[in-house]
Amino acid sequence: MQESGLISIGLPLALMIIMAGMGLSLTVDHFRHELTQPRGVVVGTLAQALVMPGLAFLIIYLLDLPPMLAVGLVVLAACPGGTTSNLITYLAGGNLALSIALTVTASVLTVVSLPIYVGLALSNAGVSADVSLPLGDTIGTLAVVILLPVACGMLLKAKKPDWAAALERGVGIFGVVVLVALIVGIAASIWDRLPTLLVQAGPACITLNLLGIGIGLLVSRLSGLRFVDALTVSIELGLKNGTLGLLVALNLLKSTEAAVPSAVYGLLMYLSAIALVVTGRKLLKR
Repeated sequence: MQESGLISIGLPLALMIIMAGMGLSLTVDHFRHELTQPRGVVVGTLAQALVMPGLAFLIIYLLDLPPMLAVGLVVLAACPGGTTSNLITYLAGGNLALSIALTVTASVLTVVSLPIYVGLALSNAGVSADVSLPLGDTIGTLAVVILLPVACGMLLKAKKPDWAAALERGVGIFGVVVLVALIVGIAASIWDRLPTLLVQAGPACITLNLLGIGIGLLVSRLSGLRFVDALTVSIELGLKNGTLGLLVALNLLKSTEAAVPSAVYGLLMYLSAIALVVTGRKLLKR
């Protein structure tokens, strides 16, 4: 489950292009709206920080997962959405500005919350380990992969709106191509172990994914958010940064078993992602 050069180098570059293309559809007013009416950011951030890890512990209890698989599920649940959630929000017609804001706030919060939740999971599993995330690297990755490309796209839209409109048409197609490539790439990387991994962690991952999406929609609507914002929050909760989960499991915990949920989830979540894109577009058209 080690990352190839194509994933470690090519994927970030592709995501930067996608994020720049997304910036072509955004203006400063979009983010000003999220700052002046921050209910979506607050609801989404709290749900990410509190609800998702809580769901992971509940699933562990109900399914009686083995110790390190349980730790891996908590690691995954505590991870933010990442650029994948931004891409799916864009393709589904959700609130992209809200999605990016949630990714940034959840990612920064993860630096503090993830070690706490992982510590609790390790304690429950009877394992002791110190887990920490490099604050500088985390913020730097966010800036380079998400914020800087989006800012460049927004600047081009402000200065050359005709160019921006022409370029934006190709971003959706490129995003779909990258999405398909991700699914194929992840499946190929774990193909020989896929049946075993699906049996071990599949039910827990599917349950976490569906509950995250469903509760994201429910909590958002009960909080009075518009459907487009509720859709965005549900995507942010349901689609996890599996790469970060693998990093924590393999590099910090030194456990291939703890990496299994992130690997399996990173593949299965694209099934619900496709459903969200199709359903979201249909409902928003209505």
